[in-house]
Amino acid sequence: MGTPARHGRSEAVTAAPAEAVWRIITDVTRIGEWSHECRAAHWIGADRRAAPGVRFRGTNRSGIFVWTRSCRFTAVDPPRSLAWRTVGLWGKVDSTVWRIDLNPNGTGTRIVQSYEVVHVAPGLDRVYWLLVRAHRDRRNALADDLQRLARLAEASGSRQAA
Repeated sequence: MGTPARHGRSEAVTAAPAEAVWRIITDVTRIGEWSHECRAAHWIGADRRAAPGVRFRGTNRSGIFVWTRSCRFTAVDPPRSLAWRTVGLWGKVDSTVWRIDLNPNGTGTRIVQSYEVVHVAPGLDRVYWLLVRAHRDRRNALADDLQRLARLAEASGSRQAA
């Protein structure tokens, strides 16, 4: 029996400018449009924009399993870098830092997404390995997420230009 990867990285290139991608990734209510696992999210509290300390909650699904995660933005550098940390059950079970960096690429943007599991309760990583098979190797799923995000940004950029 193994354990899920504790970190990962994927990237994609879009013809859209960084600002178009930024508008999508900083609106947590749109995450279900491009994420394979986080199906929906909503803001927690009065703030409705990404800023350090602002919180949101995501609802995830993988196979038959559904769960939520409270998240807090940790870094917001428009339109270049966005990071947030998930907090698992009771704030003690697990936590992952997610980051999306947007880098100029000709007239478009290179989107780089990375994650690092910063805490998991002893033994729970083995339980995740057994129950959530999709977390054993997330590379393809995360790469597909970025392709969907790239297409959304391109579509929104062409709508704004019209």
